[in-house]
Amino acid sequence: MNSPLSPAAVTSPIPARLVQLRAAMQANGLDAYLIPSADPHLSEYLPGRWQGREHYSGFTGSVGTLVVTADFAGLWVDSRYWSQAENELATTGIQMMKIASAAATLHIDWLADNLSAGQTVGVDGMVLGLATARMLQHALEAKDIRLDTGRDLLADIWSERPALPQAPVYQHAAPYAVVSRADKLAAVREQMRAKGADWHFVSTVDDLAWIFNLRGSDVSYNPVFVAHALIGLQGATLFVAPGKVPAELVALLAQDGVQIVAYDQASAALSALPTDASLLLDPRRITYGFRQAVPAAVKVIEAINPSVFAKSRKNAQEAQFVREAMEQDGAALCEFFSWLEGALGKERITELSIDEQICAARARQPHYVSPSFGTIAGFNGNGAMPHYRATPASHAVIEGNGLLLIDSGGQYLNGTTDITRVMPIGQVSPEQKRDFTLVLKGMINLSQMRFPRGTMSPVLDTVARAPIWAEGINYGHGTGHGVGYFLNVHEGPQSISGAMPEPHTAMEDGMITSNEPGIYRPGKWGVRIENLLLNVPAMQTEFGAYLQFETLTLCPIDTRCIAIELLREDEIAWLNDYHTTVRQRLAARVSGAALGWLQQRTQAISH
Repeated sequence: MNSPLSPAAVTSPIPARLVQLRAAMQANGLDAYLIPSADPHLSEYLPGRWQGREHYSGFTGSVGTLVVTADFAGLWVDSRYWSQAENELATTGIQMMKIASAAATLHIDWLADNLSAGQTVGVDGMVLGLATARMLQHALEAKDIRLDTGRDLLADIWSERPALPQAPVYQHAAPYAVVSRADKLAAVREQMRAKGADWHFVSTVDDLAWIFNLRGSDVSYNPVFVAHALIGLQGATLFVAPGKVPAELVALLAQDGVQIVAYDQASAALSALPTDASLLLDPRRITYGFRQAVPAAVKVIEAINPSVFAKSRKNAQEAQFVREAMEQDGAALCEFFSWLEGALGKERITELSIDEQICAARARQPHYVSPSFGTIAGFNGNGAMPHYRATPASHAVIEGNGLLLIDSGGQYLNGTTDITRVMPIGQVSPEQKRDFTLVLKGMINLSQMRFPRGTMSPVLDTVARAPIWAEGINYGHGTGHGVGYFLNVHEGPQSISGAMPEPHTAMEDGMITSNEPGIYRPGKWGVRIENLLLNVPAMQTEFGAYLQFETLTLCPIDTRCIAIELLREDEIAWLNDYHTTVRQRLAARVSGAALGWLQQRTQAISH
């Protein structure tokens, strides 16, 4: 690791900010204030304007909930972030509150248990998810505690708060936009009619990008833009900040019956709906503030956004474009890894330079737009933190012995990629090889699954964990998340995880899901191996239609880390077949050192 910073350099601004926040709370009659990791669109990655939780806690992880009272400040974070939060909160006066998963609501229980009857909890209703708000209301009302959602305290006290993002909106055009905007709107309206709705309000930015075949760069890593939409049976209104949509694109949208209105008019448009209207809303994808704007007389139909299902199921043309993107990404990774192996011991390599080099390799590929998330390059103990991020102030030099974990991805006009590989540095211990091989066994186990179409995705989670559980080991994150088509690297509705199996999580043709089991030894090393999988038809039997996985990701898995005696013959055959495919698909796209590396790292193994 780098040398620690001097005490002066690590003096935290957070205590002073909390003093300011508490003064605002007192002035507004609030006994507690809640700052979630959220924006008015309930996005995973937040534009700077809504990074209030980070600004007032100092915690830079993507998920966490801050609660502040007159004499307490706590940040609720799940196991992915415990080590990171412990470090970042050390000088802030904020207590880390451990939770099992990002979906946990223990902060709600804490508020109900620690506030007294008659006291008031404040939160900005415009960034509070409706489903969360209902749980919060229920818990607080039972204790006669008041909930105030009408005040955004940060608007008054955050003096240098970032403005709304201003990056332009652009069209995701043919050939990569396979389905036209008009056809997508028609499909959404068909679902609206089926549910008896004549209006549909959409806030989630990936749904908007998909429905309107538009993209942007308002959110880090995801090619989306900040907006809301109100879709009627005859036309649609897109609420976007002025100046973001070029005039020629405004004209194209108008041809499809889409008008552009200022971003801040969305709430007013909901309030102006006629009393005989019927409105489709997704309670998991809208904030409490927008739900409150709907007139009481309007009939509200609560159901999952139709676009969530539609965008999760890539059609045959989209799947073919994704395969091409995987070849481009695989070629970039061959260039990167051949550089890395050649440079080790000859030049100074850090976790930061790995990020620079892997992004540069992708940028040389056709149709590349940006990373799909912040690169995770963790050497030894840093790799044991699943969401570790190297910084200029704290990062490791790649030298000595151990395991280097690299989780990275790219956004291409023809697809979104997400891959994790582990590389040996110097000597690898038998214990490290054992962990690597157990993770590989879990990943292969899931890759080979066949299952009935409509299987609830969470039930597949144990398939990857079984070889790891058999040795008394576990990991604290989900095994797989949905992946968008030149969209969010994390999308639903499917999730291979410990989540509750609900009807909307059913596996269907065309879905792309990650496969990423892991083992983490805090302070020592981490192992995670990740490929992306496509649901494709397997067979039709008297018991119904079955699906199987097509492995999309194309990059060698480092056999130097394998304890081969732990692999069965069928597992070795799977790995050798995979490496044959990788070599055949990528060989024509690389040359020189990258081709040599590809050929070396895809050689067959045997007992």
